[in-house]
Amino acid sequence: MSLYSQSVPAFQQMLLALQAILKQADAHATSKKIEPDALLQARLFPDMFPLIRQVQIAADFSRGVSARLGGVDVPVFEGTERTFADLDTLLEQTLEFLKGLEAAGFEGAESREIVLRPGTPKEKRLSGAAYLTHYGLPQFYFHVTTAYALLRHNGIEVGKRDFMGTY
Repeated sequence: MSLYSQSVPAFQQMLLALQAILKQADAHATSKKIEPDALLQARLFPDMFPLIRQVQIAADFSRGVSARLGGVDVPVFEGTERTFADLDTLLEQTLEFLKGLEAAGFEGAESREIVLRPGTPKEKRLSGAAYLTHYGLPQFYFHVTTAYALLRHNGIEVGKRDFMGTY
């Protein structure tokens, strides 16, 4: 299996599912007259990132991992999202980026060296295969799962089918 088929379709599936549950959360806040920031700033524990940051990081990982493995520049996004509408736009832009990637760019990515945090004491070098399976996908799924858990914990009626999306 190519690294493209192991990454981009999974990112797309989960980002579309995340986009859908965020729309449910926005509608829930509106119908219950809940200030949207109560959900957007929700945390599972005080030292964890809030919902809005969980979504931003999930989008960042999907773009960064795909770009590095696909041999293209990692797109830079500002991270200034503040509303559900902003998050929807971020996910749309991320999905558009992923859609534009060519599977051919991932050829040979299994052995391509990926350097994380270059030039810092935390620099780490991984093969493309190790980068995807041991770092990129676990990080991505952690943040998507945490976003789902935050919404579920705050009363949004979503279940496993919502988390998984269409596959």
